[in-house]
Amino acid sequence: MIRLDRYTPRAARAAGLGMLLGSSALIGSSALLCGAALAQQATTTEATLPDLYVTATRLDGGSGGIAGASTTVVTAEEIERSPEQTIPGILSRVPGVQVSNMYGGVNGARSTVDLRGFGATGMSNTLVLVNGRRVDVPDQQGFDWGSIPLNSIERIEVTRGNSGAVLYGDGAVGGVINIVTKAGAGATPSARVETAFGSYGQVEGRASATMASGAHALALYGNAVRSDGYRDNNAYHQTNAVADYRYTREWGSFYLTATGSDQHLGYPGARRVDPWNGVNQLGTDRRGTDTPYDYGNQQQASATAGLTYDLLPGIELILDGGVRARKQQAGFFVSCFDYTSNVSVPGCARTPTSYIDSTLVTSSVTPRLRVDTSVLGVPWKATIGVDYYYTDYGSPRSYFEGAAPIHTYDLAQTSLAAYAMNTVTVLPSTDLSFGGRVQRTRVTATDSLNTAAPGYYVCDPVWGCYANDRPQASPLDQTQTNHAYHLGFEHRFNTMLTLFGRTAQSFRVPNVDERVGSSPYYAVGNFDLETQTSYDYEGGIRVSAGPLWMQWSVYDMYLDNEIFYSPATFTNINLDPTRRYGTEAMATFQLNEAVKLKAGVAYTRAVFREGDYAGNDVPLVSRNTASAGVVWSILDKRLVFNGDVRYVGSRRMDNDSANRQPLIPSVVLVDVKLGGEWDRYFWSVAVQNLFDEDYFDYAIASASTIGIYNAYPLAGRTFLVRAGANF
Repeated sequence: MIRLDRYTPRAARAAGLGMLLGSSALIGSSALLCGAALAQQATTTEATLPDLYVTATRLDGGSGGIAGASTTVVTAEEIERSPEQTIPGILSRVPGVQVSNMYGGVNGARSTVDLRGFGATGMSNTLVLVNGRRVDVPDQQGFDWGSIPLNSIERIEVTRGNSGAVLYGDGAVGGVINIVTKAGAGATPSARVETAFGSYGQVEGRASATMASGAHALALYGNAVRSDGYRDNNAYHQTNAVADYRYTREWGSFYLTATGSDQHLGYPGARRVDPWNGVNQLGTDRRGTDTPYDYGNQQQASATAGLTYDLLPGIELILDGGVRARKQQAGFFVSCFDYTSNVSVPGCARTPTSYIDSTLVTSSVTPRLRVDTSVLGVPWKATIGVDYYYTDYGSPRSYFEGAAPIHTYDLAQTSLAAYAMNTVTVLPSTDLSFGGRVQRTRVTATDSLNTAAPGYYVCDPVWGCYANDRPQASPLDQTQTNHAYHLGFEHRFNTMLTLFGRTAQSFRVPNVDERVGSSPYYAVGNFDLETQTSYDYEGGIRVSAGPLWMQWSVYDMYLDNEIFYSPATFTNINLDPTRRYGTEAMATFQLNEAVKLKAGVAYTRAVFREGDYAGNDVPLVSRNTASAGVVWSILDKRLVFNGDVRYVGSRRMDNDSANRQPLIPSVVLVDVKLGGEWDRYFWSVAVQNLFDEDYFDYAIASASTIGIYNAYPLAGRTFLVRAGANF
């Protein structure tokens, strides 16, 4: 039987259509069109394309996203009214989005947000953007959802499927989540302060201010959260700040955005279920921990500056660049549970097992042209640009804090890409979108091994002295050129009914932790994994009829060389071909001036197409998810009720590619919130998990013994009271 604890497998991972138009041809055609547009003044026609979003983002199309794609926009008002006050929790209501938590779910910290069924690798296949700029995270830590103050968010754009790869590059396999923050330009000078108190010692303070003088505008946002967490050793501290400066003139604008965050999170570990030995920590002590000392700290800072300039009416030049830095420290200690005898260890000492100290710095320059004009009388919108990203990652990994590192992993990744995305109105009722990207990526990686460092060799009276850590990996210097494309359309039969469809291709470059774990633990590795590729199709309808808005789509995605953790070999590998397919539907209905209804449902299949597990479900993907909600303005803004019901179907546990173990049970969760505004003051009372359901959404199964697994339980009924004032 394998040892099954916090290191297995996630922490071990941490230690049909061809390309119809070539990307180069697409980019070249965009350049020719742009030249034609520059040669003539923008003209007006009866057929007009939908407005683009703010300068910072690159999305376009009638759906509020890329034309032909399925896009959902969560507004600031919806975020404010939601009973759920974490970004992953809010996104879990969006059809096609699934969320899992290993760390108690406090403020959404380290949650995995998965678009279209990638399970444990969901965070690597969902690309996260802040103001249209990708957040490069070349390891398994994923995006820190708690680092963005909710009060700073203008909207969240969720674009499902491969099409986002053209605009934003690799990693957008399942889709793109773009968090757009508020700007001070055009806003009335104001200030807002609020505080909140909740279950398990949660305390939060938020503050924001906007100021404007002539062409200058400044917006400031900040928050601080403290919580003991639902689990033992689940304390969470987070402080965030965002500043946005805008200088706007008739010719364009200058903008500068800076962010900073600091986080501490206790790692509570798992609760073990072993019916063969009479162990059921999930039932007897679900809030306990066998890892009372494990923790992770994280500090981040970023700065983005840019200039927009109107070259001609309808043609805008955007020059911008940025730097993002992240430091992480994590300490792991001997588990206070004996997995041999299946009993807790009394008086467990704080004996270290590993310490990780990582630094990540990403620099980027992303100039582009944004076009909104017409060529030969045909309305045309386009984004044409170049992306340059350089990421430097260093990770010394030692036996304990302060000790000489056993391994020091250094990775540098450089990507240079050219891309173009176009939307043209070929008929007054029909938009055609097409785009392509060519991206060249170079990865260099080295492993410096110090066999004299504490912890590399251990001595045992039975086994003698032996190496306790993996051998040195061979260096890697690899350059690849990858392509992405998108071809889509939207046809409006009338003002109420729209038909849309698309096909797209994307890719994902392996991250550093996947490369480190690409060989058996006691064998020499070389960081080498193949790049994952995928192509998909999607079609659907959109209905807008008075108070009713509805969207429904079906999709089919085929993947080659999918990067995956294998429970059979305890390594990261490239899989035999896999497939995702399903359907998603969502609707809103304005019943009257006071009541708005919303609902969504998704059927998601993720299966192995070939190989040892052909036909089996990919772990951690629920086939069926659904949500429904109501917003009831009982007394205009002075008293508003918001209620959500969410269903998450059963799913296979991580490690269970063989589909032999018990399922993570399905769950129905009800959240409610009652709040209001009076004069400058506002308040709310929210209750999550109203019916106090015992549940978990992440578990690791034994690879060899049926019925044994480790689960990560989440909180039952919780309360949050919030109050504040506007000035």
